[in-house]
Parts: sequence; structure tokens; C-alpha cells
Amino acid sequence: MLNPEYLFSFAVASFVIAVAPGPSNAFLMAQTFTNGKSAGMQSALGFALGGIVHTLFAVIGLSAILKASETAYTTVQYLGAAYLAYLGVVTLKDTLKNQSQDASHSEQIEADKPRKNVTFQAMMTEVLNPKVALFFIAFIPQFVDTSLDASTTLQLALFGLLYPILAFPIDCAYVYGGDKIAEYFRAHPQAPIWIDRISGGIFIALAVNLLL
Repeated sequence: MLNPEYLFSFAVASFVIAVAPGPSNAFLMAQTFTNGKSAGMQSALGFALGGIVHTLFAVIGLSAILKASETAYTTVQYLGAAYLAYLGVVTLKDTLKNQSQDASHSEQIEADKPRKNVTFQAMMTEVLNPKVALFFIAFIPQFVDTSLDASTTLQLALFGLLYPILAFPIDCAYVYGGDKIAEYFRAHPQAPIWIDRISGGIFIALAVNLLL
């Protein structure tokens, strides 16, 4: 159904792209530092779901609309930046709130963190990134073999769904490494607050990067 040579090339290229540091990796690390390994894994799942959504968009032509319409692209771009900035501001605001709490409430504060829908946050961050949409319509079609019996649309869908599957374990590796680093900082009383502040700054920086 898929050209084996193209499939191998796609797998290699996808691996390189997934491993290379980028906004999604920064988001994963920020969530892992702030809310722990579980939140990082939920973020990885959210990015995978976002990849599936982008695949659907690309197949039905919505991504092409983003590429053709400057207004549509700019609208989605600003929505994505606003969402990331919102996550950053909320994270920074929580650090101020946590700092004002008595130490006896720290365990309750930590218990409340995982309740946030991190999977949805990561998915929306991915979906509202027009650069990811353009990546799907610029990168994936290069591996479509028009000489095969399988339709171009089917091949686009299969490659599009394959990418998040290949990227997910790499994202999990980032989460695992980030959690090991964060364990050291969490051992110090004031470290969690500064980790959250850094994470909030990362979200805001990602919002700015999305606009560039």
C-alpha cells in the first residue's frame, strides 16, 4: 500500500524531526518540570492527538486553505499564540499564589496540579499552530508515490497518522529525561516555585516564537 523505500525515508526523516529540539519539546519539558512525569506523558499524548487532527485537516484540505489564505493563517497564528500566552500567565500566577500559601498546604497544591487537562492543552497547542499545519502539507506529500494503486488521499492519511506514532516514543523519552532533571530541583523547598516560573516563561516564549 505504501512504497517501502518511501516509507523507510519517511521514518528516518520523522525520527530526525522529532528528536530535534523545538517548540513541542519545550512544551513537554515545561509540563514535566511543572506538573511531573504524568503531565509530560499526557502532553505527549496530546501532541499525538493534535497530529491526527492535522492529518484530517490536511486530507480534507483545511491546511491548504491556511497556506493559501494569509488571513486564515494569521487568525490561527494569533489564536495559538494567545492560548500559549494564557497558559504561561496562568502558570506564573499560580506560582505567586503558591508562594503566599503556608507550607502546610504544599501537599494539597501539588495534588491539585494533575487535575488540569494537560492532554487537551497540548492538543490545542498543536492544533492552533499553523506552522504544524504547513509542515503536514509540505513534508508528507513528498513521500506519496503516485504510481501505486493506493490513492494519494489514502497515502497522505497513512503517512499523516504514522508521524505521531513515530514521534510519540521520542516525546516520551524527552519526558523521562526531563523528569530525572526535575527530581533534583524538586528536592529543594523553593525549587518547585522557580521551576513553575521558568515553565511559565517558556510558554510565553513559545507564544512569541509562534508569531515570528
